[in-house]
Amino acid sequence: MTGIKTTGEKKMMFFSGRAHPELAEEVAHQLGVGVVPTKAFDFANGEIYVRYQESARGADCFVIQSHTAPINQWIMEQLIMIDALKRASARSITVIVPFYGYARQDKKHRGREPISARLIADLMKTAGADRILTVDLHTDQIQGFFDGPVDHLFALPLLADYVGAKVDREKLTVVSPDAGRVRVADRWCDRLGAPLAIVHKRRDKDVANQVTVHEVVGEVRGRVCVLVDDMIDTGGTICAAADALFAHGAEDVIVTATHGVLSGPAADRLKNSRVSEFVFTNTLPTPGELSGDLDKITVLSIAPTIASAVREVFEDGSVTSLFDEQ
Repeated sequence: MTGIKTTGEKKMMFFSGRAHPELAEEVAHQLGVGVVPTKAFDFANGEIYVRYQESARGADCFVIQSHTAPINQWIMEQLIMIDALKRASARSITVIVPFYGYARQDKKHRGREPISARLIADLMKTAGADRILTVDLHTDQIQGFFDGPVDHLFALPLLADYVGAKVDREKLTVVSPDAGRVRVADRWCDRLGAPLAIVHKRRDKDVANQVTVHEVVGEVRGRVCVLVDDMIDTGGTICAAADALFAHGAEDVIVTATHGVLSGPAADRLKNSRVSEFVFTNTLPTPGELSGDLDKITVLSIAPTIASAVREVFEDGSVTSLFDEQ
């Protein structure tokens, strides 16, 4: 006989960066594991140091980091964490990115522009990632940027079931804030049995975050409108869309989005908006300046969804089966 046979069992290890530790702890709790102790700090010049306190040799490793502000720091930290695991002889490395940074830069709108979403995928692959697990990408095509498996999770069941349980579905209209989100809004309609409306908008190509709303397509008068989007950054698009709905006679407007980026003037815009409720998931931490307005902001936990997907990946199951009902 040549060689050596082993009878060892598979081993899962769960790692977290410093961007959003609360979500990491929730996911770990759902999985029934602990977050691996990690020594991580910044040098005086801003360089990041990472060292794990336990051996990862031969383990199936899952590294969670949400790309919140300051986004470039946390992306770099995750890349360093992946590299550390590769050099620690991890059996496999699954990168969990609840919010995928640079996802809006998924194609060239004008000449001499980068495709930064592809760059992020290339960096993760080069660092040593075998698989990416993420939630509600800005566009589905980003899955093709990574040369390996991508598990694309959806927050739609979580958000839609929450809204459907508190609103009279007979008065409900699902609204897409622009043409690009119509497909997602259509899935909401199927799940809630509600009609669809669309807000037509046009951006100023030379001014970032500048939106002009033109018209509303669909019947919204006297209806409770649910605006559905993947992310809210400065809040300009969604608040302008809500104003257009009220101008067309909407009785009430609820806004839902998977990712509450909420940067810049978002806090003031949300506070001053006529929208009755903003519903997000906790893929990103809620900014401190909005913590006093939690009566208007509802944050649902995406941790059970992520944990279920991680368990399916580790046990060689089917992540797709988690969303078959869609």
